[in-house]
Amino acid sequence: MIEFLLRHFVKDYRDTHLPQVRQGYGTLSGAVGILLNLLLFAGKFLAGVLTASISVTADAFNNLSDAGSSIVTLVGFRLAGQKADEDHPFGHGRMEYLTGLLISLVILLVGFELAKSSVEKIIHPETIAFSWLSVAILAAAICVKLWMFWFNRSLSRRIGSAAMAATAADSLSDSVATTVVLLATLVDHFLHVNVDGVAGLLVALFILRAGWGAAKDTLDPLLGKAPDPELVDAIQRDILAHPEIIGIHDMIVHDYGPGRAIMSLHAEVPADCDIMAAHDTIDSAEQEIKEKYGILTVIHMDPIAQDEATVEMRAAMAGLVREIDPELSIHDFRMTAGPKRTNLIFDVVAPYRLGLSDSQLRAAIQEKAHALSPTYYTVVEVDHAFTARARE
Repeated sequence: MIEFLLRHFVKDYRDTHLPQVRQGYGTLSGAVGILLNLLLFAGKFLAGVLTASISVTADAFNNLSDAGSSIVTLVGFRLAGQKADEDHPFGHGRMEYLTGLLISLVILLVGFELAKSSVEKIIHPETIAFSWLSVAILAAAICVKLWMFWFNRSLSRRIGSAAMAATAADSLSDSVATTVVLLATLVDHFLHVNVDGVAGLLVALFILRAGWGAAKDTLDPLLGKAPDPELVDAIQRDILAHPEIIGIHDMIVHDYGPGRAIMSLHAEVPADCDIMAAHDTIDSAEQEIKEKYGILTVIHMDPIAQDEATVEMRAAMAGLVREIDPELSIHDFRMTAGPKRTNLIFDVVAPYRLGLSDSQLRAAIQEKAHALSPTYYTVVEVDHAFTARARE
């Protein structure tokens, strides 16, 4: 069914890296959501009127809010698909994240209002009228929402969309919520126990939990989360495959929306190499990363001394800093020797979880260097890893 819809409504649907294809996915998801949620609202509202059930009526308005969320999804993807302009040189891709955040806020609002109404029903319970038509409507609604969960989750995985993942989570919470409402209706009819208010409260709590999870998933990329470790490893392997590049550090990935990432990093090359040849290698590496991963890349060239004394001292200091913490690494290592002291100048990359302040870390490194020789003095710049874990 999904393949059928994609094939007929999204042009070039397999080329998910293209912004216009992502926009097509978003339009399809939004249109399907609007249609099905409006139908579900009409059916559940009818069931709520027939039974005078607060949980059924609340569930109906939950679907109405979902229809509004689908409209937000549709509009958000169309805005995200706009091309870059003078005011937004990196495009409008983050509109997709904002769309997901708005959907999650709507979910939280619906959950809060439903919880408030359910508490009132618990305090002041009312008789519920039973209707087999209402039971049939609720059962059909569960099946529809489960299909919508599967549909939106499949689309979100194909294009890596947080907004669609939030919509899928909402559909799953709706199916569970409607199941609880259906069970409450059957319990009231067959066991003569009014659990309408309790059922509504359980539904509200489930909706609130789903809304919070969806909000977190969309807030993380907006705030700037670390890139995927597997992506970092793959990029690192590709760049170091060039024999002229002997190391990389300070990799930073800026996410401007799905398929709109910019990356910068430092590439270490031997100080005595042919600078024109090294520059050509770095240009080639930048182009390869852009073509393979769709990431606009800027690489800064760092010349590294490769004489025997510097190489040995760098290895020694790298080992000493790892004694402080195994995840510490160093780069940009230089030595300047004087008549009475030798300065060891380098940057150390520290994970954010390290239990030492920058000044404490510098003092610990200095102590290690002095233990090696009283003439060694360290000049250390502390960096913090922008990627998932520090690398030398």
